[in-house]
Amino acid sequence: MGDMRLVVAGAAGRMGRALIQLIHETPGAVLCGALEREGSIALGQDAGLLAGCGQSGVEIVSDPLGVLVDADGVLDFTAPDATVELAALAAQARIVHVIGSTGLTSDHLAKIAAAARHAVIVRSGNMSLGVNLIAALVEKVARVLGSEYDIEIVEMHHRMKVDAPSGTALLLGAAAAKGRGIELDDHSVRARDGHTGARAFGDIGFATLRGGTVVGDHKVIFAGPGERVELVHKAEDRSIFARGAVEAALWGRARKPGLYSMIDVLGLAD
Repeated sequence: MGDMRLVVAGAAGRMGRALIQLIHETPGAVLCGALEREGSIALGQDAGLLAGCGQSGVEIVSDPLGVLVDADGVLDFTAPDATVELAALAAQARIVHVIGSTGLTSDHLAKIAAAARHAVIVRSGNMSLGVNLIAALVEKVARVLGSEYDIEIVEMHHRMKVDAPSGTALLLGAAAAKGRGIELDDHSVRARDGHTGARAFGDIGFATLRGGTVVGDHKVIFAGPGERVELVHKAEDRSIFARGAVEAALWGRARKPGLYSMIDVLGLAD
């Protein structure tokens, strides 16, 4: 089996350029395509030059059909609608689809799950090793401490982030809910304002901060009688997400069609 041929969607963005750099540095992976939205000023440019890793011979284009046909996988940190479209195309091509896009609705997730019947899809609100280790710990701590401990999740990102709470915060919330044996959607509190009354028993609260150039800070607080337990992760460079995404693609190449997460990739599942 030769090098894994990878396409980067959103190639001109910050994550796209980080992915291209990681592919360039990773043995066993090679860039074979780069995608951007119609009308992007990056169209026609060399993807490697734009990412700062030298000429790659890969031109940034807007039509996914022309590049996915020769690919083994696609790395996707774009927008929900674009991700769903790519999922359908990846399923047709029977290639690995790594999804780091956030802001996905239940309708988007249902379409992604349908595509996973025909292709390997690895989806995570965060691709970093550290965050997924934290998520595994959050689940265990929530299970051990029980409902006497209130759970609050605080996250901060750069001022340009468009969705809230972050995909990582929701991933951590889902881990806490799983540890408690409850559904996050039934116990999630996204905002508090005015006279809210006392905190409802069993809620999982989210607080969202935005500003500056923060890559991503997350804290899960377990506040109990007389003590607090806090699990913290601070992302200092986007390369941690890119590294996880490329690792997920290489891992997925040998798997059967299905919907996987970084917990599966890292072998952290119970």
